[in-house]
Amino acid sequence: MIYSVKGELIHIEPNLAVVECSGVGFALRTTATSLDGLKVGETVTFLTHMSVREDAIELFGFITAHELNCYKMLLSISGVGPKASLSILSAMSPQTFALTVVADDVKSLTRVPGIGAKTAQLIILKLKDKLANNVGDDGNRPALPAGRLPSAPTASAAISALLVLGFTATESAQALAGLPDDMETSEKIKQALKKLSSR
Repeated sequence: MIYSVKGELIHIEPNLAVVECSGVGFALRTTATSLDGLKVGETVTFLTHMSVREDAIELFGFITAHELNCYKMLLSISGVGPKASLSILSAMSPQTFALTVVADDVKSLTRVPGIGAKTAQLIILKLKDKLANNVGDDGNRPALPAGRLPSAPTASAAISALLVLGFTATESAQALAGLPDDMETSEKIKQALKKLSSR
């Protein structure tokens, strides 16, 4: 498995970046978000996900771990493929996407080309449930560092959800600091994401 690709950016086109490493050019399917601000000739690092099908092998690349984690979560939904996932993450940042899911904002998702109401509702249903159950990509609950994080059950659940989205334990704890212990988990996640997206 190719974890990342680092090298000179030699070509850019919509949803595609070509990175040359030791004389080999890797074509990476990517998002407008990842391509934003990049220039041909500079050294870049993309975190990657490889897709192997009967008719094709494709490499997908993302500048941040947050975007890669969101992409993997979208792919885990039956009926949501690479093209739709890239469209969503091209239209909104990982933080905005997460906030959209937590807030049940179907309307924002349907503004993305190719995403209808049924698909938007399915994405929210599947990913909100995944976050609520604090499940990581490996099917286990993310490990929480003892002694440093809020002890309220809703805070612990919110931190686990933020970890699933790719934020660090420190970032999550700081974003949740000061929120009432009796606030609902979904509301805590929503408020934390607002803080994180404003940084």
